[in-house]
Amino acid sequence: MNLHITGHHVAVTDALRTYVVAKLDRVNRHFDHVIDINVVMSVEKLRQKVEANVHVSGREIHAASEGESLYAAIDELADRLDRQVVRHKEKLQVHRDQGFERKRLDLN
Repeated sequence: MNLHITGHHVAVTDALRTYVVAKLDRVNRHFDHVIDINVVMSVEKLRQKVEANVHVSGREIHAASEGESLYAAIDELADRLDRQVVRHKEKLQVHRDQGFERKRLDLN
């Protein structure tokens, strides 16, 4: 998994970088076919915003969140990405299982 973290009007410190890596590790644990993740953190006056694009095999997943602090926004982003990746994984498994059932029924 390639992870690219950039900041727009914010310096990406080592503490922020390790926090993002720790939170997005959960996404990689649930679905191991993640190709790369692009994270953009931005600050505009009182809005701390975090966006992420996750490139998995066959799909591009996007999530964004805003919070009072960057850490809160990263937590919410990780939850959103995790739900979307799990849903994508379940869809892949359902399609694979349906194809197997059709072939098995055609043989009988």
